[in-house]
Amino acid sequence: MSQPDPAEVRRLVAAVVDRVLGGGEAAARPKAPVAPAPVRPARIVDWTGPDLGATRPVPAGPPPRPGAPRAAAKAKPDPARTVALGGDHGGFALKQSLAKYLREELRWTVIDCGTHSTEAVDYPDIAKAVGTEVASGRAARGIVIDGAGIGSTMAANRVPGVRCALCHDEKTVLNSREHNDANVLALGSQVVNLGQARRLVEVWLRTKFAGGRHARRVEKIMELERLTAGDVRANPERTA
Repeated sequence: MSQPDPAEVRRLVAAVVDRVLGGGEAAARPKAPVAPAPVRPARIVDWTGPDLGATRPVPAGPPPRPGAPRAAAKAKPDPARTVALGGDHGGFALKQSLAKYLREELRWTVIDCGTHSTEAVDYPDIAKAVGTEVASGRAARGIVIDGAGIGSTMAANRVPGVRCALCHDEKTVLNSREHNDANVLALGSQVVNLGQARRLVEVWLRTKFAGGRHARRVEKIMELERLTAGDVRANPERTA
């Protein structure tokens, strides 16, 4: 048998490689771009439903771990730790300072009943707003401020359910809470300075009502709310 021509063998091998691997002229020609495969949403097989083996979309996020705490909802203000605060134009500066002190240092929630500038306003409007927050139960305590504190005291005490006490030192603050269960404190911005006011507010908020014999007397104070001007004129003996 004659030996194969080595040159012919190489030619045949090269031809086969070209056909298999796409070399030669075919490889030189640019290939048409291949469109990317469409992205299909991930799905999982559901073996729990009536249609066994049906597919459904994968949940957007991983399920919570058993026993893992859920994100806490924003807590609502606790009325027992809420104070309604208001001052007229004469009490505006002190009100602003006390609001920050109450929030940041004493950690009470503050309902700001105004005023919001030094422009002149009528103190009975502010006292009514503070008293209403307390009487409604949205705030456990209230503080009203004007120049002397007297007018705001008178106005706040006209709101049913309010027992407003004008205080100017620690003794009167303690008495107003322990004996009278005062739920609104009145301060005079021209009577007490900022340092005194902060101290009085702190003591007033942490002092508890003593109850006992004082509870009966506070009840009698609250009974006076049911009297009207007509009652007093027609039955003066009721006030004796």
